[in-house]
Amino acid sequence: MDDQAPRLRHPEKAHKPDNPIPRKPDWIRVPAPTSPEYHETHRLMRGLKLHTVCEEAGCPNIGECWKKKHATFMIMGAVCTRACAFCNVATGRPNGLDAAEPRKVAEAVRQLRLSHVVITSVDRDDLPDGGAGHFAQTIEAVRALSPGTTVEILTPDFMKKPGAIEHVARARPDVFNHNLETVPRLYPSIRPGARYFTSLALLKRVKEVDPALFTKSGLMVGLGETKEEIGQVMDDLRAADVDFLTIGQYLQPTPKHAAVDRFVTPDEFEGYASLARGKGFLLVASSALTRSSYHAGDDFMKLKDARLKQQEGNSR
Repeated sequence: MDDQAPRLRHPEKAHKPDNPIPRKPDWIRVPAPTSPEYHETHRLMRGLKLHTVCEEAGCPNIGECWKKKHATFMIMGAVCTRACAFCNVATGRPNGLDAAEPRKVAEAVRQLRLSHVVITSVDRDDLPDGGAGHFAQTIEAVRALSPGTTVEILTPDFMKKPGAIEHVARARPDVFNHNLETVPRLYPSIRPGARYFTSLALLKRVKEVDPALFTKSGLMVGLGETKEEIGQVMDDLRAADVDFLTIGQYLQPTPKHAAVDRFVTPDEFEGYASLARGKGFLLVASSALTRSSYHAGDDFMKLKDARLKQQEGNSR
């Protein structure tokens, strides 16, 4: 599934001035990945010619997760049609889809013996359905080969792709995630190809298609947002009936990406978690190293327990 189109590392950023990358505080630094399990997972991904967001996005948790053989699969290639200012995935013109990819992902899930898998993708604005059918096929392939594995997806916004959200939702993933990423004020500079209310509408629509699905969204902080703006986004997500919110520190991939405004402290992250719990989310994960798929399997179990307790409380 190697992309033949040029892997352009954000050509639109090439002539922008550099933003120096600040030194990370002690609470964010992580050791380099060196475990045998990490290297075994790496060999498996290369052998099956699969991409992972762990590698493409430079996730700081890759050493910890791959040591446990937990990898987040990135389908539909490694070249994105958009150029978000925070993201390290290559921008360019992608090739066609690999029809064998759903089976390859399912085989990797089987070999890794995953009880819970997270599947994400690049944006594919070039496809008529934005890749919705490919997501559905991948979910179905995983279920066929590993029926005991729960499936979490992290999708693009499917902007101007009628029927795409419904197609994916009806494949019945256990968790349907779509990240808002930041506050509306920062969308023009941080997420210029997206629209805040389009993303909110996606999350709301998923619940309309299947109210039993868990929905999830994530935010980065440290980009210049205010606490009041984060609180408003939480309210918007709850109005869309989103169950699970993740909040993590933005880390600048290269000098050509958006600058880190500041490093949010652990106490502030706990404050955000407390605020979100008070607004009614079933589950909140909030820390500097929190990412959408970090500890996703454990969090899914907590999410199910939280819903069960909520239902028991409502029945009394």
